[in-house]
Amino acid sequence: MFKRKLAALDHHAPDSVNINDEKEIKNLVSWLENQKIRRYKIEDRGLLQADGPEWHTNFDKYCKDLASPVVDGSMAEKLEWLIGYAVSLEYADDVEKYKGQTAENVGKATPNVPKIESSNPLDNMDFESPDFKKGVIALAQILNITPHPDHLITLKAVSKVVRERLSQEALDNPNNIVVKGKPFPFQEADLGFDMGDYVLNQAAKILRLLYIHDLRDLQTSINETIVAVQSITADPKTDTKLGQVGR
Repeated sequence: MFKRKLAALDHHAPDSVNINDEKEIKNLVSWLENQKIRRYKIEDRGLLQADGPEWHTNFDKYCKDLASPVVDGSMAEKLEWLIGYAVSLEYADDVEKYKGQTAENVGKATPNVPKIESSNPLDNMDFESPDFKKGVIALAQILNITPHPDHLITLKAVSKVVRERLSQEALDNPNNIVVKGKPFPFQEADLGFDMGDYVLNQAAKILRLLYIHDLRDLQTSINETIVAVQSITADPKTDTKLGQVGR
């Protein structure tokens, strides 16, 4: 919606700002104030990062301080004016640089960048097409993975199973990769606290087990690093030719 103006301001993501996401709106307003408008002192700019209703109050005051004519408009209209105001300030900072930038001149100055066609078939795949979604669900069913409402999350689960269980290493040494034993009865385990809802308690137990699993992987990586360092420091190479006896 604001792509061209944000691109003119050198915003880092001009085509992906979601005005329906309050966090992105706050980040955009804060970026405009910090980088382009600079209406407030640095120590006062934290008001534009407040949470909840306080932020809306601070934002309305900010627009009022800038003499914005959009008082009762929608958030999109307020942002439209604010971004346009930032563009006008950018222009005023260097009039000589921009006054000759007509559409014709900009078109002539645009480099003729060659179009690169990728040979990777994945680059041309539509990940939102019905056929792709059906394929992901079918693959999940083959691997006994419960499909998620978001097919891309299901695809991540499929990728993890394939990477960990169907790699060449896992196929050659399944006993070293595939965990065997009696499943842990997490539903009967004591959570240690009560969230007041059975489903939430079960979800918390699962999250705790996943966290412990991640910690175990981290500990394994740390141990491997220690062993690698010790293999160097515990067996130093000595050049006896440099030795000297007596004075």
